[in-house]
Amino acid sequence: MILEDDRPRPSRAAFTPPLLDSWGIEDLQSYIATLQAEIARAEAAIAQRQAHKGAADAFFRPPKA
Repeated sequence: MILEDDRPRPSRAAFTPPLLDSWGIEDLQSYIATLQAEIARAEAAIAQRQAHKGAADAFFRPPKA
């Protein structure tokens, strides 16, 4: 079984922004929409991980005296 921590992580440098010089307005708007959707997906993943961490922290926290 491969744990998430055991998987190779993609490099931050893996993203190379495209040259936008020859793109039209509609192409740029579509690109922005795609990027916004990807940002929303990443933010949802962050929120999910924070919720899991919060639940684990609460579960393993010693009881209050």
